[in-house]
Amino acid sequence: MDFFKKKRKWDLEVDVVVIGSGAAGLTAAIAAHSGGAKVAILEKAATVGGATAVSGGVVWVPCNHHMSEVGIADSRDEALAYTKRLTDGRSSDDLVTTFIDAAPQMLRFVEEQTSLKFTALAKYPDYHPEFPGGKPGGRSLDAGLFDANELGDWKKKLRRSPVFGMTAMSVTEATEWGVFSKPLSLPFKLLGERYAKGLVCYGGALTGKLLKAVLDRGIQPILETGAKELVVDEGRVAGVRATKANADYFVRAKKGVVLASGGFEWNKKLAAQFLGGPLTHPNSPPCNEGDGLVMAMSVGADLGNMTEAWWCPSLVIPGEEYDGAQLNRGDFATRSLPHTIIVNRRGQRFVNEAQNYNDLMKPFFAFEPHSYERANLPAFIVFDSQYLAKYALMTYMPGRPPPDWIPKADSLEALATKIGVDARGLAATVQRFNGFAREGKDLDFHRGESLYDRFYGDPDAANPNLGTIEKGPFHALEVHPGAIGTKGGARVNGDAQVIGASGAPIAGLYAADNVMAGVTGAGYPGAGSTIGAAMTFGFLAGRHAAKQ
Repeated sequence: MDFFKKKRKWDLEVDVVVIGSGAAGLTAAIAAHSGGAKVAILEKAATVGGATAVSGGVVWVPCNHHMSEVGIADSRDEALAYTKRLTDGRSSDDLVTTFIDAAPQMLRFVEEQTSLKFTALAKYPDYHPEFPGGKPGGRSLDAGLFDANELGDWKKKLRRSPVFGMTAMSVTEATEWGVFSKPLSLPFKLLGERYAKGLVCYGGALTGKLLKAVLDRGIQPILETGAKELVVDEGRVAGVRATKANADYFVRAKKGVVLASGGFEWNKKLAAQFLGGPLTHPNSPPCNEGDGLVMAMSVGADLGNMTEAWWCPSLVIPGEEYDGAQLNRGDFATRSLPHTIIVNRRGQRFVNEAQNYNDLMKPFFAFEPHSYERANLPAFIVFDSQYLAKYALMTYMPGRPPPDWIPKADSLEALATKIGVDARGLAATVQRFNGFAREGKDLDFHRGESLYDRFYGDPDAANPNLGTIEKGPFHALEVHPGAIGTKGGARVNGDAQVIGASGAPIAGLYAADNVMAGVTGAGYPGAGSTIGAAMTFGFLAGRHAAKQ
């Protein structure tokens, strides 16, 4: 950009500019400020928190110091072996090692610099706990609850989740109370009282506590200010051109710019260009349009992991919206509970329905060369009245009449016709699955054999994940390809500096969260891997930038 030749004035001058206000951006800001830097945070939305604020708010940190509190041991070698296997060769071993070593440091730093005090989730297993180095729990951390009143006037500017916004329970409590398997047993009076008092949970609690720490340092995020272009001076990123109130807004960064603006899942053009499968129903806020990725590419950033996303199956209630776009609800438990299966248009199962959501989605994109189509799209979750009598389904609670948005029929054949699935195929699949359910063993896809599968199942059922589908009426919903976010972007080094196409760092430019090439490659090690990596590289970026 020919900014300097025009001799325009900077609207704001600081040491470090952070673009994005999710967990990565807020952590980067705290780290940079702790290093003596003057910091500005730019956020294109009118609220703070990004995708973090609408998430479960769990943070995955191997070898964290809280694991011993719940009696679970971990080691660097185990964490490295486990994480490296899951990358599928899409992330360098050196970067994985950086993450494993730096994540516990980040955790201690954040607890020292903020009001956050995490709790290790002893019963929340890694997503492949049976793999060498996998753990039955402890690596995923709960941020607890947060009193949003502590934010003062900023309370209204904290992004709220459209799904978790009114359920003021910690992840620890949700696990103990059986939020998925026993929805009617929740302490609704207590939850209502907490909500009325202004308590928030999950990603809102994590973001709220980080925002409070930022505000306490005198850093007020500059909202509704979208970064558009990196300003480069003599080969170094020197600032940002943003848009504020429909006018250019130039911010100088004397020491560095940290890109932490999320992925590109809502940018249909970029998603079609890069992703390995169709992404039609993202689960993140609609403002995640790849702004940071485009800016990184414009200054020659090398890219990595661009075909991957944090995949998640989506279910839709017609008419629901969030931030002016269709609300797509990630499905974490429905498919894991008894009395459900997922089938393709042939009426055939094609995956372990209780598999972790990231890996579950990959068979959805299987390509059939003879017919030249993706054989497992569209896909449907099929269930019967036994399911609806026991379990919740998005906004539906047991004991109520099923809403009109859930297709139903008195027979499997009629249901198949209604949703466009092969009737004979569905009948045969259900008959075979019912045999597995009665025997308690899924011979086709091993559903229920992993500790992770059982975590989202019903502990009081004969088999936590298996139950017959035989009592009408029968029901179905389309399962759409969704994602919590994309995980491809600018490649970084161990200091979170963006690497150029030449292999050298681009001076003054850093990246964290889903703007950077995901350190876990194709894999999803455990609950909170998205946020754990985001905060770790935000910490590294802010710390390094402050030293420049």
